[in-house]
Amino acid sequence: MLTSIRGRIVVILLLVVGSGAYLYQRGIKLGLDLQGGMHLVLEVDDPSETLTVEARSDAIDRAQRIIRTRIDELGVEEPLIQKVGQDRLIIELAGISDEARAKEIIGQTAFLEWKLVRRTGEMQAALPRIDRAVVASLGADALREMGRDVEGPSTQNLEALIFGGETADTATEGSEEGATAEGEAAGEDTDQDADVEAEESTLRPFTALLNQGGFDGVYLVAEEDVEMARRFLALPEVERALPRGVTLQWGWQPVGVGARTYRELYILESTAFLTGDMLEDATANRDPQFNQAQVQFQLSRQGGRRFSDLTGQHIGDNIAIVLDNEVVSAPVVRDRIGARGQIDLGQAPMEEARDLALVLRAGALPAPLRVMEERTVGPSLGQDSIDQGQMAGIIGLILVILVMIGYYRFGGFLAVIALSVYVLLVMGGLAALNATLTLPGIAGLILSIGMAVDANVLIFERIREELDVGRTVRTAVDEGFGHALSAIVDANLTTLITALILFQFGTGPVRGFAVTLSIGIVASFFSALYVTRTLFLVYLGRKRTVDALSI
Repeated sequence: MLTSIRGRIVVILLLVVGSGAYLYQRGIKLGLDLQGGMHLVLEVDDPSETLTVEARSDAIDRAQRIIRTRIDELGVEEPLIQKVGQDRLIIELAGISDEARAKEIIGQTAFLEWKLVRRTGEMQAALPRIDRAVVASLGADALREMGRDVEGPSTQNLEALIFGGETADTATEGSEEGATAEGEAAGEDTDQDADVEAEESTLRPFTALLNQGGFDGVYLVAEEDVEMARRFLALPEVERALPRGVTLQWGWQPVGVGARTYRELYILESTAFLTGDMLEDATANRDPQFNQAQVQFQLSRQGGRRFSDLTGQHIGDNIAIVLDNEVVSAPVVRDRIGARGQIDLGQAPMEEARDLALVLRAGALPAPLRVMEERTVGPSLGQDSIDQGQMAGIIGLILVILVMIGYYRFGGFLAVIALSVYVLLVMGGLAALNATLTLPGIAGLILSIGMAVDANVLIFERIREELDVGRTVRTAVDEGFGHALSAIVDANLTTLITALILFQFGTGPVRGFAVTLSIGIVASFFSALYVTRTLFLVYLGRKRTVDALSI
């Protein structure tokens, strides 16, 4: 059937109709460089370089699976998520409309913990030690300088806060009981040393930043003082001054109290009694009573038992829900809680709640990732690329048609018909495979058009040679196709192998080029050897004798 003229026509029509159907139903998916989107290169964030090469590679492998799950739930079509080397990940999201949201979802570690809130009274004995540790580490002069340099609403009284409610001058004067003038004290070295010791004993650089929070176990720090408090808490001496088994962690967003904005600082147990590894599901909704965003979660059976036991022992206490070292909420335990619970997000928008539920369902990243490269392609730039690619393709096709018909006349006309079938087969093949067309892919398409034309050129030159030595037209056509077959197979096969290698080891744009080139090679091979020959057979079959062939 495949060798008869009727069988050949049926095969060609089936392929043409199938390609047209796929092209009509699915269309061509455009890549990042054609419709716009985001390109990220991520790497394991390991500043101390404590992870081995194997550990970094394993972390990237697990991160790749988790990020793919997050992106799939985000609804991005045909994302590219590819590991490069041992510790890098390339992500391309074509057609993404909210790059900031996508970047936050991709990069969020989403390490979830449940920790008990400790009482404020447990910190009282440690606060003087922390203040002394800050003074010993930074020095009184540096603290004074910080007080003068900080800008914001608290600038005027910041030095008074740092020095325990007294300015540096009044602290010095208070340490010199009975002194009536600075000149009298300045003359005595012993008194000066005593003044300095008295002044440093009144320094409360950290304690002065703390205000009582909404419940026992949380402080409030004015938003303008948060940076300074973070600097204090990052000191190794301060970490050693904390009570054993206690850690201080910040709230995830500012809170308003009166006319000022504060950040909550929670006193927590350093060890979590439950982590997100035992989380099975998370959904976002609104609290019907207070109309606040929340995320309801479902724990595994083991996690539910552990959660139930601990909440039963701590009724009336607060439990902090910690996400990436920031406290999202710290509800009070009213009753024993089983495998289901909720995270209250207050006045946060529902989109934020949905994103949090999404990353919790996908799981936590095994290690933090940092963005090494970020590139955003706007839709207008993508449209320019499409227009330029279309223009290049149209110009190329017109030139090919003119050259083929002008040089090979009737044979060139048949080759142009076969070329039209070739273009439809390539587009249908891309649609059938759900492949993404990129700008390099257009280049691959144009290159494969050249290869299709090259195959026809080989065939026509062979036919000319046979006609020149006196062969009949039918014999010359048969011999021409037969002699050109080996050269066409060799050229297409070597190019196809190269395209497969590019697809295996290349990244996004290179893979797009390889896919289009591979489909184009197969289609060009079919159109040149099968479609063009079928057209010749149809032409020759309509005439009993053919004395000449315009080629």
